[in-house]
Amino acid sequence: MTRWSVPALWRWMPASVLVVSAGLSGCAVERRVGPELIANTRLGKATIAVAPALNLSGSGDFDPSRFADLMASELSHADGISVIPVSRVLAFLPGAGTATVETPGQALELVKRLGADAILVFAVVEYDPYDPPTIGITAQLYGSRPESGVGSVDAIALSRQARLASAPRLRPPRGLLAQTQRVFDASHDFVVEDIKRFAARRNADRSPYGWRRYVVNQQEFIRYCCHATIRALLNGRNESVHPGDGALKVQGRKP
Repeated sequence: MTRWSVPALWRWMPASVLVVSAGLSGCAVERRVGPELIANTRLGKATIAVAPALNLSGSGDFDPSRFADLMASELSHADGISVIPVSRVLAFLPGAGTATVETPGQALELVKRLGADAILVFAVVEYDPYDPPTIGITAQLYGSRPESGVGSVDAIALSRQARLASAPRLRPPRGLLAQTQRVFDASHDFVVEDIKRFAARRNADRSPYGWRRYVVNQQEFIRYCCHATIRALLNGRNESVHPGDGALKVQGRKP
């Protein structure tokens, strides 16, 4: 009885069979789309810490610590950015004499203690989880890298007043690198289109909900909002997500 080695079998196999085999092999390999790399035109290579979220929304429907963890997770997808997790920032807060980060001075002190280039401080100022959900976020980057052209609103201080729209403009706080004030309202078409683009990079078609997974699932919508916030911070944009609206909407729920 003749024993065939594997190379010998391939030599005698018809070309048509080889073609079919190669095609079947290609079909067996699933192409997964990787998370979108967030462009970073503002800071360049940097190490950024993420502070715990401030809940100024009046809602108890979400966990501020978990929200901050999702922000740190999305920040890890930014080009050239290394992330110091929220848990490490929490460990340093008692030494800084505070339980939360609410002032530029506290933010800069943490940057120094952590050995970071910057810290991301943000507040959730509006939160409505019901479909279509709405989340309002005001966020700032503080650090030692001076940046010209940033806006002049201190979002941390103004958020504590819970009235950004009517607050007076202030001089840029020391160490402010970037800021953004955004409302993500999934009832608006342009927000939906952005969610669809985001979902396409996260294999949303693998979910029975498709792209709507990032609308009907509370955590996934938060993840999208974090991604869009970071995208705005790192690309020099300092405007509301609403076209033509320069202030963050913080009052009331949708009718």
